[in-house]
Amino acid sequence: MDLNASTTAFIACHFEYDIVGPDGAFAPFFREQIEQRGVLSVAKRLVEGARAKDVRVVYTRVAFQAGHIDLVTNIPLLGAVGQQGSLLDGSHGGDIVDEVKPGGDDWVVTNPKVSGFASSDLDARLREAGIDTVVLFGVATNLSVESTGRSAGDLGYRVVVVSDACSAASDAAHDATLETFGLLGEVATADDVLAAL
Repeated sequence: MDLNASTTAFIACHFEYDIVGPDGAFAPFFREQIEQRGVLSVAKRLVEGARAKDVRVVYTRVAFQAGHIDLVTNIPLLGAVGQQGSLLDGSHGGDIVDEVKPGGDDWVVTNPKVSGFASSDLDARLREAGIDTVVLFGVATNLSVESTGRSAGDLGYRVVVVSDACSAASDAAHDATLETFGLLGEVATADDVLAAL
């Protein structure tokens, strides 16, 4: 695997307290697998490695306005957000966790959807920066990572999913997405990705 640092972006998907934090709203769904897989430590290594090579680091974050006025509940998972009152913009639950806190040059793209490309300016910003390859990781593998990856592929980007920097609510859900991305993009470990820069 080869990656051109100047045309690659690392996209960290939904590393918010409500999603990956030990006491977050979605901790009952995701936290056990996050801990078992060591996702936060691997993600930290990825963003630090990317910054060291001057690779663009992007955080996608799902967050909603007060009262969830911009929440569309056509997806059951998003319906749960409204019921819990979680992922509000400006709240602690909507902040990126300290383990992978954005740096000064990193982008943070906030939108009210599962895919980082939906209802956001992510595509326009990546194209303006000359990015043609996206390296994806985050929680959940089968939700935000998969949705963002599928969108990226449809938009013409080369897509790499970092297998050991993602997790889902179960091994089966995680593995199914990785198997799918063997056909829709590429799957690699954090070590492979960092070595390819």
